[in-house]
Amino acid sequence: MSAPALPYRPHNHDACVSQALADARAICKQKNARLTPTRERVLELVWQSHKPLGAYDVLAELTSEGHNAAPPTVYRALDFLQQNGLVHRIASLNAFTGCAHAREHHTGMFLICRACGNVLELTDTSVSTAIHHAAGAEAFQTEGITLEVAGLCPGCLGELRHD
Repeated sequence: MSAPALPYRPHNHDACVSQALADARAICKQKNARLTPTRERVLELVWQSHKPLGAYDVLAELTSEGHNAAPPTVYRALDFLQQNGLVHRIASLNAFTGCAHAREHHTGMFLICRACGNVLELTDTSVSTAIHHAAGAEAFQTEGITLEVAGLCPGCLGELRHD
């Protein structure tokens, strides 16, 4: 017997973006890291997108807003955000997504929909623990783990079933 479906609650993306920016300010203040207006705007752009953004997508948006930004500016901002745990780089997409758990030390694990491009960040400690144990069994010392899983999200899977 399957569990009852949870009621649908619309996602308030503006609240997510606002919370991410507030968290970023607090984290940077705590770390004494300088969250410049450009870095904050880059973070906001990444969070405003429902899909991971590439550096040149960010650059195009900044340019359209009248910023005199160049690729190194965007890459430095993204590097700062990544170093401070505020964004993740999705290597298979060469793009960045906001970190939904910026205040927690965690393994980057992502479900990537190959149809719509949406990315969901997972936080299942049993997966990272299993990877650490498997690596340890091979006498391999892990320094970082990023797991990217491609597939279909429920929305896209549903569309395929109805076609």
